Amino acid sequence: MRKFLKKAEFGFAAALVSFSVFAGSTSIHAKTVSDSKKMEGMAVQNPIYFKYITNNAKPNDVNGVFNPIDIKKAYGIDQLNKTGKGQTIALIEAYGSPTIVNDLQTFSQQFGLTAANIEVDYPQGKPKTDGGWALETALDVEWAHAIAPDAKIMVVSAKSASIADLLVAEDYATNHGATIISNSWGGSEFSGEATYDSHFNHSGITYLASSGDNGKGSSWPASSPYVVAVGGTTLNVTSDGSYSSESAWSGSGGAQSTYVSTPSYQSNWKNVVGTKRGIPDVAFDGDPNTGVYVYTSTRNQGQMGWFQVGGTSFSAPAWGALVALANEGHSQSLSSTEFLNKVYSLAGTTGSSGYATYFHDITTGSNGLSALPGYDLVTGIGSPKANQLVSVLNTK
Repeated sequence: MRKFLKKAEFGFAAALVSFSVFAGSTSIHAKTVSDSKKMEGMAVQNPIYFKYITNNAKPNDVNGVFNPIDIKKAYGIDQLNKTGKGQTIALIEAYGSPTIVNDLQTFSQQFGLTAANIEVDYPQGKPKTDGGWALETALDVEWAHAIAPDAKIMVVSAKSASIADLLVAEDYATNHGATIISNSWGGSEFSGEATYDSHFNHSGITYLASSGDNGKGSSWPASSPYVVAVGGTTLNVTSDGSYSSESAWSGSGGAQSTYVSTPSYQSNWKNVVGTKRGIPDVAFDGDPNTGVYVYTSTRNQGQMGWFQVGGTSFSAPAWGALVALANEGHSQSLSSTEFLNKVYSLAGTTGSSGYATYFHDITTGSNGLSALPGYDLVTGIGSPKANQLVSVLNTK
């Protein structure tokens, strides 16, 4: 797809608050925080770039923005006969959106999607309205439904963007039937982060997190070995909408973790990750220049309606929806570690037949670190050839 916008033309959806959030906001260095109460009081950020579509032009009237048909065709999702039936995708949001049910209906009607099964939960009571997080919520919900239209969507809204409140929402989803939990938020790594792994380590649930939108740097919870870290790419398609190529998006978060040792599933890639966990694990379209349509009727910076949105905020729920497709028809849904072990096992090593069959190996572009043949610290293993990958992900 033709690039037609510069990154500077996009707004960053949430203002920086309290502390540095995704690496690169103010510093690419992880914070050393040993006091858990101080950590829990930190506020996080949603990695999302957006542009209001001028004069509220409706989708298909604007060139260069992907709709659900485009994304499904590019990644081979349209070749699958799976819809995520029987799965529950939870989206963890700060504040949520008071208009999300109606906004999802508008989005679905515009693109001919089936009516959604959506549940909106407020474990701590209804929070205040925040326009930036409402747009984030719309992105996550609308695209999880677009890719896995028969999965139940559970929107769990925390009362604030503090880590403590978001973990309340995380635990609520864990305890109320979610099989996939996607987190389009994150903050700087901290020295005591391993003590919070228990929030993401449960059988039958895959946890995902955006890797960040500020280029080279690590973030939490993407750094947890029990979370699928998702980076971003620039997606290019042919004139008929078929997959053409991808390059590493310059904003994709990625680096070696400051604190987490190399997990066993990354053992084939110690030449890249060394002795620390590599971030991300996988990637999906994230460049706002190759962004997607999102609808919200909650005003964000004075605007409402249709937006062009990008960032790893899109990449994470997109992969979450793919996991829902993979889980369909199976008695046991994948855990994060099962998913990660399977992905890395299928990829094997650089140039292997499995790598070529199941993944787009992204070898160009940089976030400050270069994309490489095989695993790299910008796009991880790469992006999915969904028509091949989904059918083998949840095979025992």
